[in-house]
Amino acid sequence: MATLNLASAATAEDLDRDSLQALQTLYKAEPVAKTLSQSAKAVLVFPNMIKAGLVFGGSYGEGVLLKGSQVIDYYNSVAGSWGVQIGAQSYGYAVFLMTDEAVSYIEKTKGWEVGVGPTVVVVDEGIAKNISSSSLKNDAYAFIFSQQGLMAGVSIEGTKISHIKR
Repeated sequence: MATLNLASAATAEDLDRDSLQALQTLYKAEPVAKTLSQSAKAVLVFPNMIKAGLVFGGSYGEGVLLKGSQVIDYYNSVAGSWGVQIGAQSYGYAVFLMTDEAVSYIEKTKGWEVGVGPTVVVVDEGIAKNISSSSLKNDAYAFIFSQQGLMAGVSIEGTKISHIKR
C-alpha cells in the first residue's frame, strides 16, 4: 500500500510541476495571460490534453486549480466529439477564473461543464488584442496553447471538468 501512495504522490508532484511550467510557457507566448493572472482569483491549468478521433473522438487530461502559485486541488478534463475528424493531437489549456463566484462554483460542484455555469471566453488573437484589466467583464478566460498534432481546431465547449483525488 505504501508503494501505491508514493506513486500517487509522485504523480501529483509531476502534475504540479508540469502545470506551473505550462503557465510560464503561456505567459511568455501570450503576455495578456500574465496580465489576467494578476487579477484572477484562481487558475485551472491542464498542461497535457490528448485528443484523438476517427469520426468519434475524445480528449482527456488532468490539471490543477491554482490560487497564486499554490496548488489547491486536482481536476480532470474530459470531452467527447463526433463528426468529420481523423487524427490526434496534444495541447494544454488554462482557465483564468476572474470572480469569487466562479471559483466557488467550481469548488462546490467539484467541477463543471464548460458552457454551463460561469461564462468562459476562449481567448484568440482578436480577443487578446482588446483585453485590458479594465475591460474584464466575464467570469473566466481560457487560453489553448502548445497545440501539436494533425487535428485542426480545438474547442473546450462542452468539456466536463471534474474533481479528482491525488
